[in-house]
Amino acid sequence: MLDAAMQAQLKTYLGNLREGIELVASLDDSEKSRQTRQLIEQIAALHDLVTARFDGTDARKPSFVIRRASDANKWVRFAGLPMGHEFTSLVLALLWAGGHPPKVDADLIEQVRALEGDYNFEMFFSLSCHNCPDVVQALTLMALENPRIHATLIEGGTFQDEVEARDIMAVPATFLNGEPFYNGKMELAEILAKLDKNAGAKQAEKLAAKAPFEVLVVGGGPAGAAAAVYTARKGFRTGIAAERFGGQLMDTLGIENLPGTPYTEGPKLTDSLKKHVGEYEIDLMDLARTVELRAAKDVGGYHEVVMANGATLRARSLILSTGARWRNLGVPGEAEYRNKGVAYCPHCDGPLFKGKRIAVIGGGNSGVEAAIDLAGIVGHVTLIEFDTKLRADEVLQRKLRSMTNVEIITNGQTTEVLGDGTRVNGLVVKNRANGDERRIDLEGVFVQIGLVPNTEWLRETGLELSKFGEIVIDDHGATNIPGIYAAGDCTTVPHKQIVVAMGEGAKAGLGAFDFLIRNEPVEEVAKAA
Repeated sequence: MLDAAMQAQLKTYLGNLREGIELVASLDDSEKSRQTRQLIEQIAALHDLVTARFDGTDARKPSFVIRRASDANKWVRFAGLPMGHEFTSLVLALLWAGGHPPKVDADLIEQVRALEGDYNFEMFFSLSCHNCPDVVQALTLMALENPRIHATLIEGGTFQDEVEARDIMAVPATFLNGEPFYNGKMELAEILAKLDKNAGAKQAEKLAAKAPFEVLVVGGGPAGAAAAVYTARKGFRTGIAAERFGGQLMDTLGIENLPGTPYTEGPKLTDSLKKHVGEYEIDLMDLARTVELRAAKDVGGYHEVVMANGATLRARSLILSTGARWRNLGVPGEAEYRNKGVAYCPHCDGPLFKGKRIAVIGGGNSGVEAAIDLAGIVGHVTLIEFDTKLRADEVLQRKLRSMTNVEIITNGQTTEVLGDGTRVNGLVVKNRANGDERRIDLEGVFVQIGLVPNTEWLRETGLELSKFGEIVIDDHGATNIPGIYAAGDCTTVPHKQIVVAMGEGAKAGLGAFDFLIRNEPVEEVAKAA
């Protein structure tokens, strides 16, 4: 299972083990079980503190438990092979079970250990899902830190019958004590917030105690990270309040147009940005959603932002980089069948539609790339574009047209998503030229029709927005309110691209720097008078 290079790498990691761990496998005569046995034997051979047993009796086969030799009540189970995007999760599970300390905020660890009650998590992932590892790793950590928390992490492709029986049509899909818990990406703090009723109040108290910032960046995508780095390098006290650090970047897989970086992936680039931010004294407040802006009444005064948990943060200058989100179709059936056949992440959910018929809505680069990726997995792809022609790059169009299991519909308007009450079974497309409607029978719909700026909370603040809800900025990234700047996909800047967002973030950071050095704080002006 592991080639020589991977074995050498894993052996190096296992050198960090501090105590013994046990791998206990439940296998049958299948090929997947043979591969699982091979993987476990290879791991056990790499370090004396790892022992392997093959007498497990779990109903899911193949599966294996990773547990501490000193405390058999602390364990996590992988059902299926945790390879692909989940190999890192496997390595971390081995290290954490063996006493290597996780790189997680100590307050979160204590919160996990303090949870009372019995929690039995089951979480389904796919090997191509780049959103799943965060959930897998959060649940793994919880199970290995609290003996009353158990986690079974299930590779959906191996247990397809169970996936279909539970009507799982999008991953990550998490169940708690047999009932649906959450469908989608969650980090450790988010899971704890759902379990610990006092989590919100604790976070609010922590945020409210912070001293005012000279620069507060709202949003933690490429634009926000770049802005914070630039202002911190100028010596200003800088904070980032992000609902989710990385933003939409965390939902992006292949990135091939970032100059100097021939290929990377969104989560990897997010990690790099986080490390770069960490090189400076930047106060990163993740999972902090902003709901209200109170602009300063005087130039040099403090702007205030109110968080969803009730806390208020203050800053002399704000940089708004709240990004954008996927646009919804807005047709009957879309909301009803979200995660029941309607999906927005082809990389995450595509493997769940293996051999099935699906549609991709949208003929831009994102839509055509999704159709190309999915065509190699599913039985048939119907790509539907509202315009009279595809808008994707020509090289992508040529690749798509070369695929034999793809139908392209242009000048088509999706008017309804159909289903049987449980899952999608078709959609209705209207020919915009003659008005004729056509029903297409299928099992999945992937929506790829552009972005909506995350600016609804700014509508009644006096901040100028475009008719599309974008923040209006000038050549310096400045808004119509002195001291407030904006950058990235939430603004009127054309071309919503990662490299553009980074440049706009840097520009907004420099704009904020220029504002601060030219305007004394209100309290300093008062003292001088």
